[in-house]
Amino acid sequence: MRTLPCIVDARRFRPAPSRCDNATVTDLRIGPHQLASPVVLAPMAGVTNVAFRTLCREQERERMGTVAGLYVCEMVTARALVERNEKTMHMTTFADDEDPRSLQLYTTDPEWTYEAAKMIVDENLADHIDMNFGCPVPKVTRRGGGSALPYKRRLFGNIVAAAVRATEGTDIPVTVKFRVGIDDDHHTHLDAGRIAADQGAVAVALHARTASQRYSGQADWSQIARLKEHMVDSGHAGVPVLGNGDIFAAGDARRMMDETGCDGVVVGRGCLGRPWLFAELSAELRGLPVPAPPTLAEVAAIIRRHAGLLVEHEGERKGCRDLRKHVGWYLRGYPAGSEVRSSLARVATLAELDDVLAALYDGPHAGALPDDADGARGRQGSPGKVVLPEGWLDDPEDETVPEGADLMHSGG
Repeated sequence: MRTLPCIVDARRFRPAPSRCDNATVTDLRIGPHQLASPVVLAPMAGVTNVAFRTLCREQERERMGTVAGLYVCEMVTARALVERNEKTMHMTTFADDEDPRSLQLYTTDPEWTYEAAKMIVDENLADHIDMNFGCPVPKVTRRGGGSALPYKRRLFGNIVAAAVRATEGTDIPVTVKFRVGIDDDHHTHLDAGRIAADQGAVAVALHARTASQRYSGQADWSQIARLKEHMVDSGHAGVPVLGNGDIFAAGDARRMMDETGCDGVVVGRGCLGRPWLFAELSAELRGLPVPAPPTLAEVAAIIRRHAGLLVEHEGERKGCRDLRKHVGWYLRGYPAGSEVRSSLARVATLAELDDVLAALYDGPHAGALPDDADGARGRQGSPGKVVLPEGWLDDPEDETVPEGADLMHSGG
C-alpha cells in the first residue's frame, strides 16, 4: 500500500499560453466583500460541502497564489435551519479559514426567511446569504418553490425583503439566484431582478434556462444580456448581474462576459471532478496565464486529498462512500482504465483508496493529460412540463405562501 502525496507543488504545472492581451483584471463586489475574481461556485446538493469547497480553494491558491473567488455552501432550507435540523446544521459547516462564508437559503415563506436570516446574523453563521429561486426539480416546483416561486411577484418580493430586513445594520449582504422562468410562455427573470434589487438584494444571478429545460439543451445567454440591460434601465445599474449556465472551460466564462456584459459568472456542473477549474477561470478573467490541467498522477493526488477532507467532515465510511460519485467526473478524459474506475467506485476505506490510486500515480499513464474533458458534465436530463400547484398561474400578484413548500430540506 502506498500513501499518495496530497497535492503537488504548483511549480510542477506546465504553463499555458498567456491570455494577458485579452483582458485586464476584473473584480467583483458583493456588498462589503471585494473579490479579486468574478467567479462564484454554485451550490450543488451533495457536492459543495466544506470538503469540496476547501479543495477548490486550495487548488486556486496553489495554482494562482491566492483565493480570489466566492465559494457557496450547499443550499439549506430556511425552516430546517431555524428548527436546527441535525442534517441541515451539519451542512452549514465552514472551514476555519473560509472567508467570506457564503450560505444559500431555500425558502418560500417570508416569516421563516426572516427567522433564518436573523439566526444567521445572531449566531454568526455566515458572512453572505444567497437565496435560491432556481431549483427546477418536480418535488420542489410542485409545491411552489424554487423556480416556480418568482412567478408570484409579491410573494417573491416579500421573501427577499424579509431577508434584507433581518440583516439590516450588519455587513451580511443578500443576493438572489433565479432562472429565466417557468417555461418559454412564462418568463420571470426581468421582474425578479428588478424586484430583488428594489427590496435590497446587492446582486442577482441568472441561470439562463427555464425550469422546463431543467439542465438540458443549451443555456440562452442572450437572456443574461437582457437582464443586465433591464437592471440598468430600471435604475439598478450598480447591482451586479452574474451569469450561470454552460461554463465548462475558461474560454466559456470569457465569452459569456464578453457577449452578455454580465459582471461575473456562476459555475456549477462544469467543476464536477475539476476543483482546479476555478484557478483556470480566475486566470482567464484576470488576464493571467491559464494553468494547464493536471496530469493523471496529479489527479490521483487531488482525489486522495478530497477523500481525506470528506472523511474529516463525514467520517471514514460515509466520506469514502460520498467520494464514489466524484470518481467518474475526476477521470473523464483520462486513460485510467475500466478496472481502476470500477475499483474506485467501490472503495470503503482510505487504505483501499490508497491501494487503487497507486496504479494511477505510478502507472504508465501517470503523465497523461485529459482528452476532451471540457464538455458538458453532470446531470442533463430531458426537458419537461413543470409540475406546479393547482391554479399557480392564475394570479401572479397572489402573495399567499404555498402550503408545505417550506418543509423541503434539500434541493438542486
